[in-house]
Amino acid sequence: MASPLTPTAGPLPADVRFDIGPEQYPAVHIDTTVTITMSDGVVLCADVNRPAYRRGEPAADAFPVVVNFTPYNRMGNRSGARVAKPARWVGRLVKPSDRRRFRGRDLLHTLASGAIDVFSTNRTLVSRGYVNVVVDVRGTGSSTGAWDFFSEREHLDYAEVLDWIREQPWCDGHLAVTGISYGAIAALIAAGRRPEGLDAVFAIVAGEDPVRELGLTGGVPTPGIAGWMGLVDIAKFLPSPRGMIRNRVLGPYLRDRLRDPVSGLRLAADIATTDGHPEGFLNDRWAARLPDFEGITAATWIHGAWHDVYNRSNFRMFDRVGLSGGAKQVLVDDGYHISIGSGFGEAGNPPALDELQCAWFDKWLKGIDNGIDRYGPVTVRRQGGGGWITRPSFPDPAAAVRRLYLTAEPSGSAEHAGTDGSLRDTPYGGAESLPLPTVPAGMASSNTALMTMGALTLLGRHYGSDDRRAEAGAVTFTTAPLSRDLVLSGPMNLHLRVETGGTEAFWSVTVTDVEPDGASAALTRGALLSSLRATDESGSTYLDGELVFALHTLRQDSVLPVVAGEPFDLDIEINPTEAVLRAGHRLRVAIAPGSSPRHLLTPSMKRKINGQSIVLDPEHPSYLTYLAVQG
Repeated sequence: MASPLTPTAGPLPADVRFDIGPEQYPAVHIDTTVTITMSDGVVLCADVNRPAYRRGEPAADAFPVVVNFTPYNRMGNRSGARVAKPARWVGRLVKPSDRRRFRGRDLLHTLASGAIDVFSTNRTLVSRGYVNVVVDVRGTGSSTGAWDFFSEREHLDYAEVLDWIREQPWCDGHLAVTGISYGAIAALIAAGRRPEGLDAVFAIVAGEDPVRELGLTGGVPTPGIAGWMGLVDIAKFLPSPRGMIRNRVLGPYLRDRLRDPVSGLRLAADIATTDGHPEGFLNDRWAARLPDFEGITAATWIHGAWHDVYNRSNFRMFDRVGLSGGAKQVLVDDGYHISIGSGFGEAGNPPALDELQCAWFDKWLKGIDNGIDRYGPVTVRRQGGGGWITRPSFPDPAAAVRRLYLTAEPSGSAEHAGTDGSLRDTPYGGAESLPLPTVPAGMASSNTALMTMGALTLLGRHYGSDDRRAEAGAVTFTTAPLSRDLVLSGPMNLHLRVETGGTEAFWSVTVTDVEPDGASAALTRGALLSSLRATDESGSTYLDGELVFALHTLRQDSVLPVVAGEPFDLDIEINPTEAVLRAGHRLRVAIAPGSSPRHLLTPSMKRKINGQSIVLDPEHPSYLTYLAVQG
């Protein structure tokens, strides 16, 4: 294991250790009965965790304060803090894999990483002189009001809570916001409002645009959204009654819950069952809920994963935050939404997640020169066993734009697929139509693992590191075995010439690394509804004249017609990745007409779909554009 850093000049390796000092406060004083009244009368409930020398006696000093906004009921955070230490012990009992591919045991090993600490109450922080405040957002947990995720009113709540905290005697005026998933997005929204005293953000698996990336992926609803809303609705009926009775908010709480028992579920059902529902497209209402990344002035840490539901976002958020000098960092691991930090704290890996967060706040809230501003600022674990890489930017500056053309020539590597085609350096000379299979391939796929946040990796390699079962319902295009190592770095674009038998079609794309034994390990993915193929040229990215990132508007006013039997072109945005494909491996693109449970084709969409084909036409070639460094 690397020794603690002695600050010197120069960039730092990914496995550096930062000196966070010894524990100063051996106990935590928890006040679970704190209420904060908003300007419209709604009362938010919070837990305040303060440093203490002994239980029940908080230290009298003022400290920097770290704030977490959650819709999942702060009692869950409280419970997580109780089990964090034994969970770490259990996690150490599970040996990690070699991390060439993420395995189910890597998910279990996450318990040893400090992830539960940063989810709940980071006792590492509190013991070193920080106050941690966990707040139920309005309409959730024990807070009154109605839940409307990331609404303008909720944005205002964040600012009012931070103003209230800054005036408390236990706050020294320095603030930070943190969170995982929803809490991370809330933290970025709060930072974009530039509240007084906010010095730092530590955002874990956040999304730049949650509706685009998770709610309406590729322009179609995600079934898991309804399940997620249902869990929030269940959690909001589990109040913390003692504090509510003491603070006289039990009555308003019950009134608001009865008025709004199933927040958002009715809208989700309407979107799924109504043809052309206006909320089934990106619009100004959804846009108003997003963080203002350009407005962020607090030092910002962005922590992501290649197979997270928000994988698309990490580097876009990093680029949009206008900071320099190490004040913004992005770290992307090879993992899933709930595997953050698996292996952290061990030899060859970054520091444990709770210690990394502490070092970040030590620098930006306490002004300690611990050298973390020289980390990264881009730190990624390359898929395929490529290890940790640090550099100033993403993609790799050495990566060049390349094209691979789709051809009907069998690769000989995908007899299990609906159709086995090839990827070649030169355009295909023939004219052919390849229909997509109409029989679903089943649930065993990397997309299913992604939608379960990595949980189904516990069921084996067909849920994450071998997509061959899913490819039975796809047309695949595969290269010949590579003669040298190839490093992919950046987003990709799949340009297709297609034809449909109806007035709509959906395209689900997975890019994989095919091993010599035939296993097809998913690297990244993309999806698109044909009628929403219009691109925003101002937001799309071109390199050397090639489109490498197609930003689709996904708005109702940009719907394009799909005419049965009439070929047309579309560009499918594929999420960024960094992966090493070893010599002897192959690169594959699998194209399917859907992927359950990742995407929901509503009844109205299904009625419009009547077969779809990839048209291989020498006058209109189909090809994959990507960025790579040849070994």
